[in-house]
Amino acid sequence: MRQKIMANRYYTIPRNLILAIAALLLFGGCSANYNFTGGSIEPNISTISIQSFFNQSGNGPPTMSLQLTEKLKAFYQNNTKLTIVKENGDWQLEGMITKYYLQPIAPQANMTAGQMRLTITVNATFTDEKNNRNFKKDFSFYSDYDQSQTLSQVESEKVNTILDQIVLMIFSETTSNW
Repeated sequence: MRQKIMANRYYTIPRNLILAIAALLLFGGCSANYNFTGGSIEPNISTISIQSFFNQSGNGPPTMSLQLTEKLKAFYQNNTKLTIVKENGDWQLEGMITKYYLQPIAPQANMTAGQMRLTITVNATFTDEKNNRNFKKDFSFYSDYDQSQTLSQVESEKVNTILDQIVLMIFSETTSNW
């Protein structure tokens, strides 16, 4: 009886191996282009051109527009297989920073605000030349800070955080198949 059990064990391994190989062959030809950011890019898209995003808000640090443009380029370069080109990419992205403002929030009993909110809004225009898709849309995000701090103490950190989130929002919008 022991020999029979051992014999079945030897047949199980090759049978499982054959099933695994068959599954790989069957499904190996299927492909989809996914990434870890939740969107997808069609296989016929290979380039993107990202123009400078200028600061039209009249406020904010002088390097903010350059910072946003470079963050967008770096994000697409690091998270996709797209090649960044100066102009006429399969995908084209351009826009401007339209709002940069502070707003008091969290009122306190002494008629002062306990926190301040820094909000940045970016208007982005996206064109997909190969698949005839496009949008022009505002992307806005904010970050709060304690009233005991001044804007100059937290501005660099808050702007960086806000721009990172706006880049994610723009990327998600361009890679979603709406």
